[in-house]
This record gives sequence, structure tokens and C-alpha cells, in this order.
Amino acid sequence: MIVNGFVRCGSRCPRLSEKGKRMWSAQDVARDQVRRQASGLDFAAVAEKVAEAAVRERETAEQLRGNGSFYAFEMDRERLAAIWRAQHAEWQRVRDLMTAAGWSVYEPERDAQGSVWAREREERLAGALATQNASGEQGREGADELRAEVRLSAASSRLVQTVASRTGLRPSQVLAQLAERIVIGEDGTVSVPPFTPSW
Repeated sequence: MIVNGFVRCGSRCPRLSEKGKRMWSAQDVARDQVRRQASGLDFAAVAEKVAEAAVRERETAEQLRGNGSFYAFEMDRERLAAIWRAQHAEWQRVRDLMTAAGWSVYEPERDAQGSVWAREREERLAGALATQNASGEQGREGADELRAEVRLSAASSRLVQTVASRTGLRPSQVLAQLAERIVIGEDGTVSVPPFTPSW
């Protein structure tokens, strides 16, 4: 499901990156939302949706021109206006289809064009998830590594620098060797057995 340009499919859907979530055009968003919302609606209810979308299209166009206010949490004005413009057009298409086909109720699976668009969205989503998963596999190899910037007290810094100068290691190498030797006791205590830092 696409909501305001973002994919929403609950726990069964892997997480897409922000870039992946924004791959949907205003038309994609509108077509997905209308397809879901129109399912099972009769002609009168669809006609109401057309009228409602027309009002929202007009309101967002006015707000885009600066004649209205947007709530702080809403998406950018252009995107919202484009989505409502596309929703209005899609509700009109559904209404016209129902009229031409003589349907009393809208059934998405009977809508040939809507079904083509739905399949295209599903294929794009699957492709984006596959690409993201592939890049995630490559990134996971280094995911077990930890990079950290730490600030030590003056006394601790002097100790690490002393060890580093005696062994020829960089201070970060000394800290890394300390971390590699950490032992966690059954009671949760942390200790490092004595060792000699080396290359």
C-alpha cells in the first residue's frame, strides 16, 4: 500500500530506504489509494468521492498559491497538491468506467487498466526491495564492525598514549586490542585479563 508517496504494508513488508519509499509518483499514490478505497463502493459513493477529491484538489491548489495554511506535519505543498489532482482524475476515471461498463459496484479485479497499474507498482516494489536486500547483504559484512569516537579523561588518555608510545601502536589500536579482550562475567562484571599490546 502506498500512503502519501510512502510504502505501507505492515509487518509483512520489509523496510524500504527513504529513497525507495519516494519512488512513487503522485499518480502511483492516487491510483493505489483509489483502487483500495473504491473497492465495493456503489456508483453514488464513487460520485461522492469524485466531488470530495475535486474540493481537496481546489483547496490544495489554493494553499499552493499561498492562500491557505498547511499543518506543520504535512508533506510539501507541491506534492500534496499533485496527489489530490491525481486522485481527482483517478476517481473520475473509475466513475466513467463504471458508467461505461454498467457496473453498480466497483470491483478492482474487473478494472483492466487499474490492474495493469497495480501490477506495475508491485513489480517496482519487488525490484526496489530486491535491490535494497542485495546492497544490504554487502553492507552486512561490515555491519559487525564498530567505529566509535570516544572521549577519555585526561588520566585515561595519558595511560593509553603511554602504552601506544611504548608499543608503537596508535591509541585507537590500543583501545581496539583492549576491546577484543573484554570478558563479561556471569554476574555482568566486565574485565580485561593482563596482556601485552602488540602489532
